[in-house]
Amino acid sequence: MAENVDLTNKLPELKLDSKQAQGFLSFFKTLPDDPRAIRLFDRRDYYTAHGDNATFIAKTYYHTTTAMRQLGNGSNALSSVTVSRNMFETIARDLLLDRTDHSLELYEGSGSNWRLVKTGTPGNLGSFEDVLFANSEMQDSPVIVALSLNFRENGCTIGLGFVDLTKRVLGMAEFLDNHFTNVESALVALGCKECLLPIESVKSTEYRMLCDVLTKCGVMLTEKKKYEFKARDLVQDLGRLVKGPIEPVRDFVSGFEYAPGALGALLSYAELLADESNYENYTLRRYNLDSYMRLDSAAMRALNVLESKTDANKNFSLFGLMNRTCTAGMGKRLLHIWLKQPLVDVAEINSRLDIVQAFVEDTVLRQDLRQHLKRISDIERLVHNLQKRRAGLQHIVKLYQSSIRLPFIKSALEIYDGQFSSVMRSRYLEPLHLWTDDEHLNKFIGLVEASVDLDQLENREYMISPSYDSTLANLKEQRELLESQIHNLHRQTADDLDLPIDKALKLDKGTQFGHVFRITKKEEPKIRKKLNTQFIVLETRKDGVKFTNTKLKKLGDQYQQILEEYKNCQKKLVDKVVQTATTFSEVFESLAEIISELDVLLSFADLASSCPTPYTRPDITSSDEGDIILEGCRHPCVEAQDWVNFIPNDCKLVREKTWFQIITGPNMGGKSTFIRQVGVNILMAQVGSFVPCDKASISVRDCIFARVGAGDCQLRGVSTFMQEMLETASILKGATEKSLIIIDELGRGTSTYDGFGLAWAICEHIVEVIKAPTLFATHFHELTALALENVSNDPQKQIVGVANYHVSAHIDSSTRKLTMLYKVEPGACDQSFGIHVAEFANFPESVVTLAREKAAELEDFSPPAASLTDTTQEVGSKRKRVFESDDVSQGTARARQFLETFVDLPLVTMDKMQALQEVRKLTENLEKDAENCNWLKQFL
Repeated sequence: MAENVDLTNKLPELKLDSKQAQGFLSFFKTLPDDPRAIRLFDRRDYYTAHGDNATFIAKTYYHTTTAMRQLGNGSNALSSVTVSRNMFETIARDLLLDRTDHSLELYEGSGSNWRLVKTGTPGNLGSFEDVLFANSEMQDSPVIVALSLNFRENGCTIGLGFVDLTKRVLGMAEFLDNHFTNVESALVALGCKECLLPIESVKSTEYRMLCDVLTKCGVMLTEKKKYEFKARDLVQDLGRLVKGPIEPVRDFVSGFEYAPGALGALLSYAELLADESNYENYTLRRYNLDSYMRLDSAAMRALNVLESKTDANKNFSLFGLMNRTCTAGMGKRLLHIWLKQPLVDVAEINSRLDIVQAFVEDTVLRQDLRQHLKRISDIERLVHNLQKRRAGLQHIVKLYQSSIRLPFIKSALEIYDGQFSSVMRSRYLEPLHLWTDDEHLNKFIGLVEASVDLDQLENREYMISPSYDSTLANLKEQRELLESQIHNLHRQTADDLDLPIDKALKLDKGTQFGHVFRITKKEEPKIRKKLNTQFIVLETRKDGVKFTNTKLKKLGDQYQQILEEYKNCQKKLVDKVVQTATTFSEVFESLAEIISELDVLLSFADLASSCPTPYTRPDITSSDEGDIILEGCRHPCVEAQDWVNFIPNDCKLVREKTWFQIITGPNMGGKSTFIRQVGVNILMAQVGSFVPCDKASISVRDCIFARVGAGDCQLRGVSTFMQEMLETASILKGATEKSLIIIDELGRGTSTYDGFGLAWAICEHIVEVIKAPTLFATHFHELTALALENVSNDPQKQIVGVANYHVSAHIDSSTRKLTMLYKVEPGACDQSFGIHVAEFANFPESVVTLAREKAAELEDFSPPAASLTDTTQEVGSKRKRVFESDDVSQGTARARQFLETFVDLPLVTMDKMQALQEVRKLTENLEKDAENCNWLKQFL
């Protein structure tokens, strides 16, 4: 914290007389205590925050408490801080878009009379949208979720309701979920920013588990009274909000048992029925978990799917990379959704891939469409403003300008006659023809052309056509006369100053000074004497000197007066045009879906074609058949960095052969990148994108689980090892044989023995019980012995589908220099490179020497083990001679029992010491039993 920063001259001054201060202090004391709420008070030229809010703002945004002032005297003094208009926008964006622990309230008034005029939360941006997106696009559409937990003999049934206030979508879902893994996937897929839960006076174990899931997902918790989670009158309420007859609404609601109560709580919380602009503008949607690949928060982080504030380069995330050529905000928001909801339906994936392939192969089509899309505004946001009655004539004009581009898009698509023309026609051309006929879009275009003075757009003025009203026609004549007089004065002044018109002497018009003359700074010395005597200099900047005279000022003032009269006269007409345009909302919503999808798929094609090594179309098979074969596979985000010369690798996950791969090798050798890139490629394929491979065949996955990297989560009170165990427990509870599992460096947060024992048991459980394709990167070289079970002739001892791979490195025998080759090759790594990596990091030579000595001492004490370079047959025969079959079966059963007991531990509800005690008790019992089992003892 920079306590010595002097902000005295930078912050607005808090100007309140004693009467105003006393009145405000009296009002402030009446506000209810809400630790989540950040309250700002609008004082016209600036804002203020007070009490704990002032301290929070001073420390968080000013990084110093010297910004704080005291309002009032003595014991009644109140800590305060002022906030400029620009800083207010910064605070609002941070609280509502980047953080998930605060709501924002804005008050207006004076003295002791203040009223709440705006409120917003991360899930309900509401009336702050004009501030948040005045100068930027909305890249994500926030969603509020409400959850109802219902416990029965067969487990916990989750009733889920959600609302997207931007897209105006209401939805419900129900599913069984005893460990909240499905809840986490749903929160991620829906892009949830806020979650309503019924408040509990005594927090149950399940409630605390659920709160931890919300924290992991970065979701704000809002507690509501239990009686608010009722479905009473829900059908009637939805009937007012949803388009169409009420019967489908009644049928929709009757298909759920618990979700209607959750949705009812949302309607009340978001106050949807209080705003008549919401009526008949919402759509209903059933959310089905099985329709999309499930991704939890750990997988999203491990695969760098979405952008992070810490990313130095937008290409660091998959969204940043694939978003490079999306032109409109609605396309970017759709990409955001697709990356959180990869498809599992093979036909729909191939349909998207067909369109991408058509764009990749037809460069002219791709370029034509891209040029037209660049001229289309964010239709989705414009329609949202229309429906919320926040639109003006400029919004109507933007919709018009977008509308007149659509015939060009239709023409470009009609020309295409490639192999995917039927898909192109059914997916885009037919809907475009439907919505752009004379009964829909063309009628809107006719409305605008008849009602808006389009000639004034080049002056950035939005006017109703004077033909609509005789008064407007008269005002237009006066305006045109004044414009003519101003241009004549411009020519006359150019002659007087002996300057070429427009080249040296320009006529500008702006909001600050109105009509002014402007010359370059280079020309200014030539006329300086006349400037000082005959004109009024207004401003001198890099782009020149602005000046005026009494004639221009008088004409400019008259022009501005006529303009204001025109605007006042046209106000009712503008309201009528906007109201009529609102009736076309359904047309534009449908067109927005088509345009945003084209935008995203064009972006996929641009990415696939523009890379130095082009992407390829993957072959997609169902989850029940086929393997996962990635030849020449690359990591799209890593290879996009300027400083990287990426080394591609093959990954062949073949059922019953290499379905579970153990990858060993040195740090910095590429293990983590390799296993991540496999997950990223599969995710990209199921989104409908080409992939960075030479050749790819992918069996669709229903979920990607990732346990990658380990870092303490002090804010959640979770250690490295506990975080590792929690993420692993989620995998063991939620993965199926149709999932993909990625695990990196499991078991490093505890002792070597405990870590290895856990790693072995988890591997064996995945191979034998879950049976999902798995990439397991580890420094426990002993785990590679798991692959040796493949060769056993005893069916009870076989572990099928495990294969060893390693990342290669070369050590120069003379210089001991380590060179990473970044190639993934078959077989286990037969040595450790830790000391070489330390040398590479420029450790002091004395430290490296001592490390070699200690490593040699430990190797001398180690029991002899079969060399991993032996042939599989030799090692298999040695293992068969050493261990009896009963010994192996007994040890395997005990290891599995250990794992199952561990999985059932309620780690989420335990504090750190309780969890460590339970795990230690389990390992001690395992070690005790191992004394009577040689097979088990070898690992412990």
